[in-house]
Amino acid sequence: MTENTDKLEQERNESWRAELRNSMPMKDRVAIERVKMNEIPPEERIKSQTCEVNTGLTEEQAVLEAKRCMDCPKPTCIEGCPVNINIPKFIKNIERKNFAAAAATLKDYSSLPAVCGRVCPQEKQCEAKCSYLKMKKEPVAIGYLERFAADYERTSGNTQIPKINAPNGIKVGAIGSGPSSLSFAGDMIKLGYDVTVFEALHAIGGVLKYGIPEFRLPNAVVDAELDNLARMGVKFEKNFVVGRTASFEDLKEAGYKAFYVGSGAGLPNFMNIPGENLNGVMSSNEYLTRVNLMCANCDDTDTPVMHGKVVAVVGGGNTAMDSVRTAKRLGAERAIIIYRRSREEMPARLEEVKHAIEEGIEFLNLHNPIEYLPNAEGRVAKVRLQKMELGEPDASGRRKPVPIEGAIEEIDIDIAVVAIGVSPNPLIPACLKGIKVTRKGTIEVCEETMQSALPEIFAGGDIVRGGATVILAMGDGRKAASAMHDYLSKK
Repeated sequence: MTENTDKLEQERNESWRAELRNSMPMKDRVAIERVKMNEIPPEERIKSQTCEVNTGLTEEQAVLEAKRCMDCPKPTCIEGCPVNINIPKFIKNIERKNFAAAAATLKDYSSLPAVCGRVCPQEKQCEAKCSYLKMKKEPVAIGYLERFAADYERTSGNTQIPKINAPNGIKVGAIGSGPSSLSFAGDMIKLGYDVTVFEALHAIGGVLKYGIPEFRLPNAVVDAELDNLARMGVKFEKNFVVGRTASFEDLKEAGYKAFYVGSGAGLPNFMNIPGENLNGVMSSNEYLTRVNLMCANCDDTDTPVMHGKVVAVVGGGNTAMDSVRTAKRLGAERAIIIYRRSREEMPARLEEVKHAIEEGIEFLNLHNPIEYLPNAEGRVAKVRLQKMELGEPDASGRRKPVPIEGAIEEIDIDIAVVAIGVSPNPLIPACLKGIKVTRKGTIEVCEETMQSALPEIFAGGDIVRGGATVILAMGDGRKAASAMHDYLSKK
């Protein structure tokens, strides 16, 4: 019966997709210009931490952009998606204005489509594989369309629940509630498992809540995705530190048969230069967590964050952009990015750099901090910078920044935020006897299965990669869910 149903579904899809292909000549599809995302003007959005910059596509824009998709016989865009979404299927459903079917297709593969449509680097993944690039044209706006379909479902009030197998009574746990664990939990609940997600903090969502500002990813969007998982049957335990609140052995005695460790990488990296311990120098982790999760910008908060007229953020990634744009919204007169390479080599998404420039962020490229200097009260007052130039390419393929001898300058600052990466918190690996870790503290796993040296422990996301995008972490979660299902089925 299932095979026949699948066959009918396939034939029906082939029928309406053929109808769509015949409804417009290919030359007319190719001639359509890529849609532009609607945005709040910079002078308005910098007034609020919670004003989302991108406002999404209208129905007319989404349908027109969907018409650009050529419905390739061998869709290479799917190869670029770490969670393997059937991209042509969901886009063609948008073209025929069946937005609910588009959203349902997304949820068959992704537990967080509204999140991914906002924060995933589509330009380096699915869109980088789009056939339009071979014609030297802009790729289909897959990310914009993913956001549109997910948002349409959420705002319509008709949220769909994916197909879920009958419960099998087997309990599994996910450590951490970031995107990797949530992706794992979504797939495992569909397979019929009894899934509990353990979160150390007082809010579920991990980096989606504490690390990404609301002007880029509103909490209401994350909460809607979490509510959907809860409706599917996923359980959440907050303020639960695995290894402290309860050990793995305690959880095994409670009936848990396997675990997925997606605890992220929350240990900030510093440069170990003079003055980093001064008051006013902090990590991006602390800065963003205080603002995003602990209401540090509120007047009556118990955990305020320092405000400054001149805020320097060290780094060139998305976290650095989030930090410097947050500083601007907190009232900084000058918010400055300090990065040792050129702007072209910054790892941040092009969209984030564009938004930062529009909002008046200053860029000091080819500069590297070498010392922080205090005022009379012992608070940071200046940063000493070494000017750099680009030399030969290093292991990353980018040209290595080289100091220019004698080229030193100082600038006055009130606050310095260091956003140069993170390392895994050692708590989870330390309480797993027999687990193998790298010299960087990440858990060693089989790349194909995400299974560790302890057969019942799987891991993925930043605790394995050391630092990754939301969608790569989600891909790890999906891979681990499939492999854990095989492991438990055989066991």
